[in-house]
Amino acid sequence: MSSPTFLGHPRGLATLFFTEMWERFTFYGMRSLLVLFMTAAVVGGNNPGLGLTEGEANAIYGLYLSCVYLFALPGGWIADRLTGQRNAVIAGGLLIAAGNFMLAIGDRTLFFLGLVVIVLGVGLLKPNISAMVGKLYDDMPSSKRDAGFSIFYMGINLGAVAAPLLVGTIGEKISWQAGFAGAGLLMLAGLVQFHLMRSTLPATANDASAKTPEERKKAWTGLAIGVGLFAAFIAAATLGAFDLEPVAIAQKVGVAIVLIAAFFFGYVFLFGKLTSEEAKRVAVILVLFFGAATFFMGFELAGSTFNLFARDFTDRSAFGSFFADGQHPASWYQSLNPLFVVAFSPVFAALWVQLGKRNLEPSIPAKFALGLIQMGLGFIVIAYAAHLVVTGAEGTKVLPVWLLLTYLLHTFGELCLSPIGLSAVTKLAPPRYVSQMMGTWFAGTALGNLLSGLIAGHLGADDIASAPGRYLMIFALACTLGLLMAIMIKPIKRLMGTVR
Repeated sequence: MSSPTFLGHPRGLATLFFTEMWERFTFYGMRSLLVLFMTAAVVGGNNPGLGLTEGEANAIYGLYLSCVYLFALPGGWIADRLTGQRNAVIAGGLLIAAGNFMLAIGDRTLFFLGLVVIVLGVGLLKPNISAMVGKLYDDMPSSKRDAGFSIFYMGINLGAVAAPLLVGTIGEKISWQAGFAGAGLLMLAGLVQFHLMRSTLPATANDASAKTPEERKKAWTGLAIGVGLFAAFIAAATLGAFDLEPVAIAQKVGVAIVLIAAFFFGYVFLFGKLTSEEAKRVAVILVLFFGAATFFMGFELAGSTFNLFARDFTDRSAFGSFFADGQHPASWYQSLNPLFVVAFSPVFAALWVQLGKRNLEPSIPAKFALGLIQMGLGFIVIAYAAHLVVTGAEGTKVLPVWLLLTYLLHTFGELCLSPIGLSAVTKLAPPRYVSQMMGTWFAGTALGNLLSGLIAGHLGADDIASAPGRYLMIFALACTLGLLMAIMIKPIKRLMGTVR
């Protein structure tokens, strides 16, 4: 008698699917509010914010998102060496919930400390839940694994669709703090579901590589030192020991991310005892790292620049009769991308499987090239929308269709690149480094998010005149890299060996 399945896939995919759905509900709910809350005036309204400038808020937003993904590296290391992936996911979920409740208290200092706690939580949860998905597909065809990751990605986006509509509406129209609290509660719901369905997870989900007492003592000592140094830094910052200027910090963190990635890849190449085949595959992961950084540099303008564009320059009168100010929430537009992902993920998943059966499935670098080019094309659309604002009469607002088309193109690019990148890392990484290599994927995402925040600081309401030109520059960069990736398909495939 065959084992129960989930949409034709291992049953454990359902456990991870729904856990990630609730985690993404929490993440995207607070993400949809973050820049809007930070730029809302401290006084003069019924729902006061932090009163930061758009440049400061966007830099903090990019810094926060980059750290969320950067901390996937230590999160992967902790799971690989000490806790196993299942325990890391539980600890991460609890930290995410606690961080959101800290945001909900309303104190300015606790708000920023809450962001730090969420960063730590996502760093533990994100790489390890994705790595567990990969373990479900050991000894299965490549196309089946890619299809599974596409379904998993759909679960991610189901939570992301609902979050801006619910949390965004509560936050914008009632209270920012109530929105953050609601996000925290849903993370707790996801953890309960994960615990109840834990028996469906891979048998190796709690394995850790530090087996002997000496190995575990060394690993725990290293972790304690790292946590102590990080806590000392946070304490010093909280007490005002040094200036916390957001843009300057974001720039320094960008340099740090590149150095950390260089150190990690250098260490693995030089001291990781890789076979020749493993070294070639890790080189491909390095290429994907830069592709991910470029893609998310443009893609993650959604939560900053595009969010503010929706607030300041988009006609939001549709359904306005339901709200006192006659406008629907700007955060609603954050649901467009995940809505398109939910709608088109099954299409892309089926497409890869059918093409795979005919030996016509595009290779990993080909999918990356398609993803980068489609993301770039989305910036032509938003550039024209910004042009209409700049050349129109004062107070001109454009129809929502421009944001809709931009998000649609970005979504098609995302479906070609992001779930495929997750799947590729699990296939290419040496088994003993799989969680840490998943961390490098998120480090590339971190770098892209950080650059996105810095770029967004020059694309707000105060500098809208330069926006069309800057959007076209992003279009040129993304499409150029996409074309280079397309040209390099054959050399990259040779490095990948039998992996496709």
